[in-house]
Amino acid sequence: MKRTFTRASALGVVLLLAVAAGQAAAQDAETRETAIEASVAPNPMVLMKTTLGDITVELYADKAPVTVENFLRYTDEKFYDGTIFHRVIETFVIQGGGWTKEMVRKETHEPIVNEANNAIGNTRGTIAMARMQDPNSATSQFFINVNDNARLDYFDEATPGYCVFGRVVEGMDVVDKIRKVRTGPMNPLPRDVPIEPVEILSIARIGGEETAPTAEAEETD
Repeated sequence: MKRTFTRASALGVVLLLAVAAGQAAAQDAETRETAIEASVAPNPMVLMKTTLGDITVELYADKAPVTVENFLRYTDEKFYDGTIFHRVIETFVIQGGGWTKEMVRKETHEPIVNEANNAIGNTRGTIAMARMQDPNSATSQFFINVNDNARLDYFDEATPGYCVFGRVVEGMDVVDKIRKVRTGPMNPLPRDVPIEPVEILSIARIGGEETAPTAEAEETD
């Protein structure tokens, strides 16, 4: 039997095609909106409570994902609670996250890969990972830059730098209080330890020569 198409049937086909195209466009728009929302998702924030005041830090999960995940792992485990800023150099950095006020070094997880090649400089107020000479040796210790320390930045494989993974967004006045405390030797560390301990009470999620910071340099210099 021969099938004939009337004007009405042709119009019906056009309408069906238009509906399908509209549905596809809507799905594409929804996909794009989801992608945009994901791309602008806020970075994680943490509140660091110290004996000299509170410091709020934004973590650059988009620029240093491994490093941020590592830091948040220690944070969620409450590893940092009760540790101290054990290395304070007034014109350089304040460093903590590895020693207790009894001067006991805490056991850590395995070291992580160095993500310093992320185009973020060690400028005043940024937070970065301390490490050994091996670029991929950072564990729990971190430092906050109290000056612009460009010499700590990534340059090339021979100068791998120190990974910046966040920035202080509130509490730089507290950082400045910490950097100005009196320091000296404190067994087993030979220098730069606050005479009166500056303790990190908690970190929790919320929505001499200025040598490069290292996790163990204090014992070997």
